[in-house]
Amino acid sequence: MADVVEALVPGGKANPGPPLGPALGPLGINVKDVIDKINEKTKDFNGMQVPVKVIVDSNKNFEIEVGTPPTSALILSELGIQKGSGLAGSEVVGDLSVSQAAKIARMKRDDILAYSLKAAVKEVLGACVPMGVNAEGVHARECQKQIDEGKFDDVLANEAW
Repeated sequence: MADVVEALVPGGKANPGPPLGPALGPLGINVKDVIDKINEKTKDFNGMQVPVKVIVDSNKNFEIEVGTPPTSALILSELGIQKGSGLAGSEVVGDLSVSQAAKIARMKRDDILAYSLKAAVKEVLGACVPMGVNAEGVHARECQKQIDEGKFDDVLANEAW
């Protein structure tokens, strides 16, 4: 039976301290090797929290599965801001373009339940609402309506899904 350790680690900067070290130590594997491999696999997500799953089999072999960061973390990274608004209804902290939302949707493709790029972009825009992030200069919900009306069909048609 394999043991599974799941944790949220900073991209490219995991360390043997909590939460990984105490969970991996009793499994009898080389924690440094695991940390090095996690850092190698997550270096592209520098500065973001990344979900990681370490699977250890009965022979002490390990496998690492790296998830994608939460949509909100990708939005913050794309906009170059530290955090969302504390007052989402009245304070706006950024403005995301539809092409930026499409980029995030492609990064999250394996985790998003949408069947089309258009639907995936609307899902990303939905994550913008509680963060106080506008889209294309209007409220994110308004931008979702504009996508339904076909306003951004030309932009989304050029984007690969």
